[in-house]
Amino acid sequence: MDASRYLRTSELARAAGIHPNTVRLYEEWGLLPPVERNPFNNYRRYTHRHLDQLLLVRSALQFTLLGGAIRASAYEIIEEGVQGNHGGALELAYKLLAQILSEQTQAEAAVNFLERWAAGTPTEPPRQPLRIGDTARLLEVSIDQLHNWERNGLIQTPRDPHNGYRQYGPDEIGRLRVIRMLLRARYSTMSILRMFTKLDAGEKQDLRTSLDTPESDEDVLYVTDHWLTTLAELEQAARALVKQIETLLAQKN
Repeated sequence: MDASRYLRTSELARAAGIHPNTVRLYEEWGLLPPVERNPFNNYRRYTHRHLDQLLLVRSALQFTLLGGAIRASAYEIIEEGVQGNHGGALELAYKLLAQILSEQTQAEAAVNFLERWAAGTPTEPPRQPLRIGDTARLLEVSIDQLHNWERNGLIQTPRDPHNGYRQYGPDEIGRLRVIRMLLRARYSTMSILRMFTKLDAGEKQDLRTSLDTPESDEDVLYVTDHWLTTLAELEQAARALVKQIETLLAQKN
């Protein structure tokens, strides 16, 4: 390749909107293809392949915040890019999009269940109150989880006036089902508490917004504190990633 076509670290950094040191870190971490050195001055010889990969890395890394299978897919896409296998990267990008859409489906189902329950749709048959062990077995959760949800303010459980044992009637069990479903759909404890605080104060409208909108004085620590918004943004980012890789493949043909 003619030397005039080599790119500087600063040029890559400017194109990706990052600091030059970040480019060097990506190279050190193996997120970029190996970089040749100028035999006379030892300067790095970046090419347009490195620039394409750097932009792919920046697009894929935003998904690593979610952890789990989605994080793994993002790093697999990066690795395929390092190897120059953009066909494999494209296949994985479609898989990543499907994972995001699946998360959205679960999040929406949990909100729908919440809204139906809050509107008065029964979730439990009439029954005598259950003790904590029986409730844990019914819901297939641990006793420690039930204690933890109570400690975090998600539920207040009435007590038997004679022996002080917790009593879980249909109302409490219905609420626990909502809590369990929201948590399994990856809403944060803070977002659920925020929603229940308003619901318990009589604000039954727009519970979806309550789940998804942190208060002005609230520390937002996790993407799951505003989960629906996060997923909507990541869906668009995943579609953009697919298009980005398709463009790379089109340029090669």
